[in-house]
Amino acid sequence: MKLKLFILGLAVSIASMAQTGINFEKTNHNFGKIKKGIHKSVIFNFTNTNAKPAVIEFANAECGCTQPEYNQKPILNGQTGNIKVTYTAPFSGVFKKRVTVKFAGVKEVTELVIEGEVIL
Repeated sequence: MKLKLFILGLAVSIASMAQTGINFEKTNHNFGKIKKGIHKSVIFNFTNTNAKPAVIEFANAECGCTQPEYNQKPILNGQTGNIKVTYTAPFSGVFKKRVTVKFAGVKEVTELVIEGEVIL
């Protein structure tokens, strides 16, 4: 019985992920070691596989040291878009920062994660 419920839950999760119609090439990036005070950027590319145009409603970083940049123009079916995330290394040590991305008309949010270690 537990196995059946698990399989049902997994199927529902997969179906809801497929309904977003937005496929990111990757959602995590590790900068490795970077020097304190340096700005490092990564571009997260995505493809709209939905029949409707995709518009980024918002991309919110969890702190001021992480800055997302994106275009608010609609991305048509089959086209690609991107979100550039720049991290300013203010303190030394290991970091892991998240950017929450919401597309208009899509209930689910996507979480982009950057991480690394700031060295002196």
